[in-house]
Amino acid sequence: MLFFLGKPMNIYVVMGVSGCGKSSVARMLATATGGTFYDADDFHTPENKRKMSSSVQLNDSDRWNWLESLNQELKKHAADQQPTFLACSALRRTYRKHLANGLEKVGFIYLQGSRDCIRRRLAERKNHFMPPELLESQFQTLEEPSSDEAIIVSVENPLEDIVKMVLADLKIER
Repeated sequence: MLFFLGKPMNIYVVMGVSGCGKSSVARMLATATGGTFYDADDFHTPENKRKMSSSVQLNDSDRWNWLESLNQELKKHAADQQPTFLACSALRRTYRKHLANGLEKVGFIYLQGSRDCIRRRLAERKNHFMPPELLESQFQTLEEPSSDEAIIVSVENPLEDIVKMVLADLKIER
């Protein structure tokens, strides 16, 4: 069983703005713990993906059904012995609350980075529907969690170090 801030957890949301490395980190954490990985981008509707591809920012009404489907997917894993890691922006507190609705054991891992660092990462990213032009809107929407609400890790660190830092913060009992 994994523990987060002294509480048993088996569901984790790796969160942050586009380009911070959520998918890579969540996938690596799932591999390291024998857990399951999900990418919230896979749950977006084709309409939402078209909007973002056209540099149109999503609004809350665009997000609610998406967040609901993510919450339902997480609920399917609530009793799993192995952890589930979801890569999801979860930028606002209300989004995080919706993701965790009806779940007792959800931990958040916030990948924190400066605008300059994330811009550099987005410039190097290929074949993704989220264009760099929407980065500023992501930072404007972002309500950073406190260290009481999430494990916070700087994305200025190398990917492998980020994963090691998060794993060090997760307590594992067998």
